[in-house]
Amino acid sequence: MNTLSLGPSWLEPNYLLEQFGLAGLLLIVFAESGLLIGFFLPGDSLLFTTGILVTTGVLDTPLWLVCVLVVLSAVIGDQVGYLFGRKVGPSLFNRPDSKLFKQENVQKAHEFFEKYGPKSLILARFVPVVRTFTPIIAGVSKMNYRSFITFNIIGGVLWGAGVTLLGAALGNVKFVHENIEAILIGIVLISVLPIAIEFLRARGKNKKAAAAAADGQDGLPPTSRGRHAKR
Repeated sequence: MNTLSLGPSWLEPNYLLEQFGLAGLLLIVFAESGLLIGFFLPGDSLLFTTGILVTTGVLDTPLWLVCVLVVLSAVIGDQVGYLFGRKVGPSLFNRPDSKLFKQENVQKAHEFFEKYGPKSLILARFVPVVRTFTPIIAGVSKMNYRSFITFNIIGGVLWGAGVTLLGAALGNVKFVHENIEAILIGIVLISVLPIAIEFLRARGKNKKAAAAAADGQDGLPPTSRGRHAKR
């Protein structure tokens, strides 16, 4: 099964699975779930492709075992991210940018966590980049551990097993095989859609704030302008 390149060849789901197999898949899921270096990895399309390859026999591992191992890797990855966040604390927000680390990614995850609270651990699983940093932010915020582990497990099951099972369910569908490139691109686009929506929403708020500030800088406050008008 050949797929259209969605980035560097070494990030294509087929290439990763062919070269590193199930062990590579589990390592990637673990890294993307809570390690700072894992934010760029193709989690969604990789899980979907894994489901297809298991169903078609390319990967010779029982589907139930793949799902269990993927969920465990996702949950443990989040756990590591949470503990890292608790240990590093606020200093994470003062870390300088580098090629692999951007403050804007931390800020996005922080805003996401603040907006959705504990359930962000579930929602973030389906948002690239944000899913890597959210458990870290939960640790920085010293989120109650019992709540964290509960939502961590729920999110790990829904994302890890859910996306894999979706790929498996569609693995024998002729349309999927004939349009796998478009489907993988669609998964990527759907994954980044929440980020795009938040970006446009924030941009709109910034424009409104800038317009309001401009209106208030035309010389005098509104009350003063009213008194001068009466004179």
